[in-house]
Amino acid sequence: MTLSRRGSKWEPRHPVDADKRQLTSAMIASLSADGMPTRAAPFGHALVDIAKQRDDVIGLSADLAKYTDLHVFAQAYPERFYQMGMAEQVMISAAAGLAKEGFTPFATTYAVFASRRAYDFICMAIAEDNLNVKIVCGLPGLTTGYGPSHQATDDLAIFRGMPNLTIVDPCDALDTEQATHAIADYNGPVYMRLLRGKVPSVLHEHENYQFELGKAKLLRDGKDVLFVSSGFMTMRTLEAAEALAKDGVDVGVLHTPTIKPLDEATLLEHCRKPGRLVITAENHSVIGGLGEAVASTLMRNAVTPAFRQIALPDEFLDAGALPVLHDQYGISTEAVIRQTKAWLG
Repeated sequence: MTLSRRGSKWEPRHPVDADKRQLTSAMIASLSADGMPTRAAPFGHALVDIAKQRDDVIGLSADLAKYTDLHVFAQAYPERFYQMGMAEQVMISAAAGLAKEGFTPFATTYAVFASRRAYDFICMAIAEDNLNVKIVCGLPGLTTGYGPSHQATDDLAIFRGMPNLTIVDPCDALDTEQATHAIADYNGPVYMRLLRGKVPSVLHEHENYQFELGKAKLLRDGKDVLFVSSGFMTMRTLEAAEALAKDGVDVGVLHTPTIKPLDEATLLEHCRKPGRLVITAENHSVIGGLGEAVASTLMRNAVTPAFRQIALPDEFLDAGALPVLHDQYGISTEAVIRQTKAWLG
């Protein structure tokens, strides 16, 4: 490679205003809006609470305990924590062995490393034998500005086709905490996307919300638009719904934290309501994630609302400040509002 070609290799794929890139230096930034309450390490603390009652719970990390909040568990139960080093395939194989001996292992790493590096080991060592292993992974979708090496924009597409694997994409701190308890009680392999660190808390405002594995929850109803969302995009669609209401647009939000198995009955019930635009919103590529799962469900059941997708493009994304990237790729609250208004005309 020539020096000139090496220099050009690192140019942004999409030109972005240099001033905008300097709005924040945060490559991994908080997803919460100013003033939004947050909770620290909900997954790690939930796992500690579970472990107090169950001595079968084991934690494993591929050298990323601090960055998947598993360090909270490791500090509480050092004798039940295994640091496997930067060897995801070894960690997955060890988790499979522990599950065969009657333990419930929680294996943590980044989503890109589980889906890309360890896929075959998850498939052959865990999913084929339907073993009770929980794979909990940080940095799902576009939750880091470090570029394609760490942006798991295709993890749902990779894992949705794997038999026996349940897939969970929680919205916030409450969802993460409750989902951790739910998957611990479920007997079978699970892949859960993880929001870590100081995680926004939004669902506490919705009375009686309770995560249920395999169930979608209607957080608000509306006659003009129905957002079907997962992960932190539920937070964004709730914010967008409030803003759109001020412009006279009545918006519903159906939170779908279980991607597989999809809650088809609830989805069809709400998408059958006439006269409104259905928009899926996800922190994932437009290919192979929640949007396509919803679209195929609607088509198979001859339910045909006006349908649109908000998702990341089918390409390798830029590196940069996370808030800027979210707006650039259409998954910021402001971008959701703009796009929805454009579709409504």
